[in-house]
Amino acid sequence: MKKHTLFLIALISLFVVSCSTNTFGDSSKLYNNAWELEYITGPRIAFQGLFPDEKPAITFNKSTNTVNGTTGCNGYNTDFKLNGNKISFADPGITTLRYCGDGEVFFLKGMKGITSYRITDEGKLELLMSDVVMMRFKKSMIKKQ
Repeated sequence: MKKHTLFLIALISLFVVSCSTNTFGDSSKLYNNAWELEYITGPRIAFQGLFPDEKPAITFNKSTNTVNGTTGCNGYNTDFKLNGNKISFADPGITTLRYCGDGEVFFLKGMKGITSYRITDEGKLELLMSDVVMMRFKKSMIKKQ
């Protein structure tokens, strides 16, 4: 009876682990999509207040190991390093120089603190600092690379 109970517990544990809601390290999904920010942690200002006109976006280019997009106001590009689910970004270079309020500052500062990523079963890209979701993106209709 004890062996059956242990077997049942092991089987249930295996099922729970195999039904995980996140994909770590499957970088192919990064490159096939452009991503639009839908959540950022930290600021006490409402998300819509930070990005009233345009949401930040990111597009990954596998051949050059760069990302580019918009901060919600200005364009940017930077290099990134990827190793499994670990990811880091260099200092983003701004390509335009409009004043955009606090949203751009939070977005760019947040990128520098990112240590890993995951893609959820719902198809969302989450950028994390340690185990904390700092930014969440949804697939976007903007130009893909």
